Amino acid sequence: MLYLLQTTTTIPPERAEQIASRFSPDSLRNDTARVIEYVTTTQPGQMINDLLSAALSFGLKVLAALAIYLIGAWLTRLLKKALNKTFTRKNTDAALASFINSLISICATILIVILAISALGVNTSSLAALLAAGGLALGMALSGTLQNFAGGIMLMLFKPFKAGDYIKAQDHEGFVTEMTIVSTKIRTYDNRIIILPNGILSNGTIDNYSQSCRRIDWKIQVGYGTDFDKAKEVLYGILSEDERILDDTTPGAGKPSVIFSAFRDSSIEIAARCWVKMEDYWGVKYSVNEKIYKRLPENGIAFPFPQLDVHVK
Repeated sequence: MLYLLQTTTTIPPERAEQIASRFSPDSLRNDTARVIEYVTTTQPGQMINDLLSAALSFGLKVLAALAIYLIGAWLTRLLKKALNKTFTRKNTDAALASFINSLISICATILIVILAISALGVNTSSLAALLAAGGLALGMALSGTLQNFAGGIMLMLFKPFKAGDYIKAQDHEGFVTEMTIVSTKIRTYDNRIIILPNGILSNGTIDNYSQSCRRIDWKIQVGYGTDFDKAKEVLYGILSEDERILDDTTPGAGKPSVIFSAFRDSSIEIAARCWVKMEDYWGVKYSVNEKIYKRLPENGIAFPFPQLDVHVK
């Protein structure tokens, strides 16, 4: 060991001898001999006093570490409460507020644990090196989580949505309720909570439907030979009956319209469109669906079925 230290490092000879002695085969034997010598030569009373002194010293360190942890946790809660009051006073986006709170909690917890361990007498420089090595290994193992963290930062910077918005992403849609450093929660209309990873969310397509008003489209297929003017009149009548449907006097909206949309194999397609407030979208859509299904047949306008004409020679 001594030869290896002297030939492969620049450690001074006396320091190399000291280090080598710790790893020598006689090191454990010498330490054991010193313990036995202390036990056999020390008076029982003195030994008890030494043990009590060591226990008291260690107990004080444990109490100090516990006090640091409790005070740190208390200060963290105070900081989060103060931030929440600031966010409320300034009407900060709820998703941004939850993201910052989550980030502060993690950073504060790591700092408190390091200070508590330092109070126990552990060398924090060695702990820092250990954390760095562990962080590297953990980062390689949790590359997906780090991607989600970076995705959360991007979402906070560009803000494609905010808490309360109705969005569609990754084949899921609902209202944004919370955003953490790694994921975003949305609540669907049937009251399910969907958790979307921020990494995938920031790299994918996001449909944000939370505008002041939204257009509803219907595509109705009727048979060839149908009186288009009559069908148009019936559809306009259905749209004009609903007071929730907007007109061009509302900013961002337009008048309801009915147009000849397309020729199909066994039918013609009529498109009806109107604008409604975001909160009225589904109610108007389902209500008009029902009226179209009832009113068109009542006025002699039938819905065609797919058909195939076969000519036999």
